[in-house]
Amino acid sequence: MRVNIQSEDLVPRVGRERAGQGRGAGLSTANGAVRVYVLGLIILAVFGLFARRLYHLQFVQGHQYTFEAEQQSTKVLTVPAWRGIIYDRSGERLVGNVPSFKVTVVPAYLPSDEERATEVLIRLAVLLDIPYTSANHEGEDNPGRGVREMVEEVPYAAPYQPIVIKRNVERERALLVAQETGSLPGVAVEVESVREYPHGPLMSQILGYLLPIPEEAEERYRAQGYDPATDRVGSAGVEATYEDRLRGQKGEQIVEADVLGRVRRVVEERSAPTPGGNVHLTLDLELQQAAQEILKLGLEEAGSPRGAAIAMNPQTGEILAMVSLPTYDNNVFVRGVSQADLAEWGDVHRPLFNHAIQVAVPPGSVFKVVVAAGALEEGVVTGSTQLNCAGQIVVPNRYYPNDPGYAQTFLCWNRAGHGDLNVVGGIANSCNVYFYKVGGGFEETGFDGLGVGRIAEYARLFGMGERTGVELPAESPGLVPSAEWKRHTYRESWSTGDTYNLSIGQGFLEVTPLQLLNAVNVLANNGTLYRPQIVHHVTDADGGVLEPFEPDVLRRVPVSEEYLALIREGMEGAVTYGTATRRGQIEGVRVAGKTGTAQFCDDIMCGVGFDQAQHAWYAAFAPMDEPEISVVAFLYNGGEGSITAVPVARDILAHYFGVFEVDETGP
Repeated sequence: MRVNIQSEDLVPRVGRERAGQGRGAGLSTANGAVRVYVLGLIILAVFGLFARRLYHLQFVQGHQYTFEAEQQSTKVLTVPAWRGIIYDRSGERLVGNVPSFKVTVVPAYLPSDEERATEVLIRLAVLLDIPYTSANHEGEDNPGRGVREMVEEVPYAAPYQPIVIKRNVERERALLVAQETGSLPGVAVEVESVREYPHGPLMSQILGYLLPIPEEAEERYRAQGYDPATDRVGSAGVEATYEDRLRGQKGEQIVEADVLGRVRRVVEERSAPTPGGNVHLTLDLELQQAAQEILKLGLEEAGSPRGAAIAMNPQTGEILAMVSLPTYDNNVFVRGVSQADLAEWGDVHRPLFNHAIQVAVPPGSVFKVVVAAGALEEGVVTGSTQLNCAGQIVVPNRYYPNDPGYAQTFLCWNRAGHGDLNVVGGIANSCNVYFYKVGGGFEETGFDGLGVGRIAEYARLFGMGERTGVELPAESPGLVPSAEWKRHTYRESWSTGDTYNLSIGQGFLEVTPLQLLNAVNVLANNGTLYRPQIVHHVTDADGGVLEPFEPDVLRRVPVSEEYLALIREGMEGAVTYGTATRRGQIEGVRVAGKTGTAQFCDDIMCGVGFDQAQHAWYAAFAPMDEPEISVVAFLYNGGEGSITAVPVARDILAHYFGVFEVDETGP
């Protein structure tokens, strides 16, 4: 048997398998290389795309993104300016600035999650001991706004505007809040400058106070560079009238802030803040203190609830002292107004009012010096003209001239009469009948008086019926009546009786204490009406004078110096032998003065006939030959001016001349 053996049969199977595997491995290796190559290309392409994008971001758009990043991490910060200081005439500081803590919230930095934002505000309310929402305090007398309401009131367009949650925060409480600001996004503790009034009630009527910007005036103040959310402005006194000089100019800084809005560093200082100007007053602090103590004592002795006293330099118009009682403590507006403060200010005698300039009342007989000046200048009387006072004057009724029952009687304060008097004696003795005749005439003897028209004209020449222009707000213009005024106001004709009342400073005539003293100054300085000034000059932070003092002459009153001398003689006579003789004299000093007692009827009290309440007045100046100080004292419902007002003005004058000492315990 023949066996055929093929060649491949001679090859072992294992060898064939290995050979086959060798060929497959080669193919597999080739395919793997291709895959690696493709993968490498893909990776290179991806890196190429990344590199291209990186190049675009880094170089093409780099400046834009850098700017946007800086905008997100930096912000412009306003740097407040120090408010100017106020001094008295000798350089004594009357107002200063002290640091105080306040807590603010920037709504934009509060958590976007409403629940978390609520937690932040509740925690802040707890730390500051204020309500989270006023809804929790309904029914209280003065619940105030809660933290939530303060934040919700922020305009939608101003989320980055910080709002003040609380001012004048105690140091310990401010530190507690500061320690937790890391967990209270949007909350910040800041140090601000607040006003300090070291003399409180003594100077409050003059200096005034600061208040937040009222809502109705926000746009106007914002246009002037104020921030209504944080800034305060002068709202009374010199703080208000000299706001533009005191405020200073704010500075600007670019600062870097974190995501919570907290400042990390100052990047750039664009402009430095400029301190406000310093205001130097004409007031003498020591004289002011003495005048207040003297007036307070005078009010107590007279049983009067309110009054005013002013001292001036009649040669320049400078106000040396100005006191108004009752008064208030302007530091209240720094620390916060309480319910007790509001109750006290609700007194009918208005402690917030400056009664030296804001309230006008009848001046009484002090006005007689103005009538005398007009009568002399107009030739109604001369220095030697004698008029008789029998204690009263009777004016017949024009419709029933022969019926005594319809006649009106006008009395002199001296019921027995003064007899024959000239102008000097009329002033010294303050004779009503003399001035009834000088002002309104006396038909029985055919004597023509000055008349309402000319009385009103001279009253205005002496500065009455208009604001004096003193640098204090809310000054009253007073009232100088006329026949036309009465017709328009009461729809009645002017009568002879109206003229008689006007001639002795009664009836419709109303003046402020400052107006009356300024009119008396015309007599003291021989004819010049000055604008009263309470600010002497303004300086910058380095002491350079920005606004120097200059006396401001309003007008020369057209009255002959000869006639002014006669009136001064009558006023000196009032002190030496007339109505002020018992209480008005000062040893070693020649004083000229004029007393006044004015009946009145207002919304507080009103009597009938001779039982009407009376204001007490006295105005004086000294020394007689070269006056350097003038004083007026006004006591509301103070009774006879010769009894209650004269000692007040006399003691102020005596203190000025070193004759009468006053300390903290009184005179």
